[in-house]
Amino acid sequence: MKQIRLSRVLPSAIARVLVAATIPVALFAGISSADTPANTITLTAPSNIPGVAALPFTGLTAPAFTVPATFSNLTVAADQGVTGTPMVVSGSGLPANSSVELTWSTNSATWLADVEPNTVNYLGTSYSKFTVVMATVTTDGSGSFSYSTKAPADFGGVHDIYAVVNGVALAHGGFELLRILSVTPKSGPIGTPITITYTSMGASLYTGGAEVLWDNHYTGEMQANWTRGTASVTIRAAGPVGTHYIQVGNAISFMYLNVIQSPIPYTNGGMVAFKVTKDRGPGSSYITWPADVAPTVSQVTTLSTAGLDPASKAVATLSATSGPVLTKTTLNVTGLPINGTANLVWSTVVGNRVNCASTCWAFSSIPLGSATITNGAINQQITVPDNLGGYHVVQVLSGSTIEAQVPFYVKESIVPFFNTAGKVISSGLATADLSNTPTALAAGQSGVGSHRFKDGQEFTISIKGVGWTQLDNTLGVDYDNSYIGYSCGFNSNGYMVVHLKAIGAPGTHIIDLYPMLYSLSPSFASTPYGMVPVLSSNRDYPGLALGYQVPSMHFAITIVK
Repeated sequence: MKQIRLSRVLPSAIARVLVAATIPVALFAGISSADTPANTITLTAPSNIPGVAALPFTGLTAPAFTVPATFSNLTVAADQGVTGTPMVVSGSGLPANSSVELTWSTNSATWLADVEPNTVNYLGTSYSKFTVVMATVTTDGSGSFSYSTKAPADFGGVHDIYAVVNGVALAHGGFELLRILSVTPKSGPIGTPITITYTSMGASLYTGGAEVLWDNHYTGEMQANWTRGTASVTIRAAGPVGTHYIQVGNAISFMYLNVIQSPIPYTNGGMVAFKVTKDRGPGSSYITWPADVAPTVSQVTTLSTAGLDPASKAVATLSATSGPVLTKTTLNVTGLPINGTANLVWSTVVGNRVNCASTCWAFSSIPLGSATITNGAINQQITVPDNLGGYHVVQVLSGSTIEAQVPFYVKESIVPFFNTAGKVISSGLATADLSNTPTALAAGQSGVGSHRFKDGQEFTISIKGVGWTQLDNTLGVDYDNSYIGYSCGFNSNGYMVVHLKAIGAPGTHIIDLYPMLYSLSPSFASTPYGMVPVLSSNRDYPGLALGYQVPSMHFAITIVK
């Protein structure tokens, strides 16, 4: 795997920017403090996200220290480089034969969300600066020391290094961590998964995002808030056969094209060639799920204590707690304070974000039938409704009182198309039935299942279980690694039919659907990184903290003459 060491900035730049405060301070991107909703949550990253580098050096947070008006300089050689670069920190003129604590400034970065009983709103990102203990060294009889180490995997940019004695910083230096772009493999047929790894991204708004281009076409964005500056994303090779170019650079959704003239020139990015070797046909449609991580937010959409019987001690469980629409799961309830018959309902929402004022949607219930209660218990199979995705709640009602409830997460799924014999002939892909008949409109004008289309022909991709929050109501659509738009499944109760045109030379063309942060809500219009495909959503996406499993979906068509 070839690695590209990205361009260096002039050493004098370090002197210009090594002025960061040592006192931790939270910085918010996307909303001002005056506009912050009362229930804004600074999300905590799930602890089991795979492939996240540990905190640098000792990983121990440094004790607070003071910085006097004057102090001496530390020598850091080299003072720039990528992760793994050898560096020597040395100082002189310090107290003789004394213990010196070396500190390294770093950051934590995360996402912000407004978690409501009936939705989740995306509010941007935040980061805070803090210091860790780099090492403890002892000066010699002349007050000098030298410490050898290597640049760690960390957020990129300038890192302050202080020499602290008895809680006072007596000397100061710094190291600028530069980026590496890696792409693997470097060749393969149309549809080959390509892993793009980009290291030492920043934590702040202007350094925390990057754009991926395929032959100068926008593919999507990446962040590394929860992966400590290293993003690893996957796209697929698109035709025609021959050499193509993958470019990565600094972006708040879209690339900062003259970043070397900016205050953050170290974010300059790079480019790698990829050779498409052949067209082996479209292959099968498939889903890529994000990392299976433990949520860090206890709130569950549509689950609340409103209407719950305060005297009920009932406990409800489901044999399966997540799955696509029409999943069959068994509801078990014990400890109900009543016997007889109870109604089972599915708690969801109805509405949309278009042409709405203060109320865009409201709670709604879908009947799931009735259940017989025997000795305070229920054991009954239910079927998940063909409706919105995301979190919902199965409720046991006695009249209008909720006696027990339990959440279920509806996952997105690809709609199969069958022939007259009941055999699947296509996953998600179909012709477009552009008639205005009730049947065609109910199916989103999806027609006959197929992956073969004529140049210019309209076709459809059908998805079920799309949600309604700003984290899961839309998917960004790439055609041959070129972002062309998005689709939403809220108004259609989770059934999303994407209409596309088959355009290009005869052969295989790929279509990828990626998670997106919906930011067109008038109430949250200034949030960054919105309305574009989030390529890094498998490990760094606000929904992961809430238990949301928003996937990427992959399709391919054949264009024929």
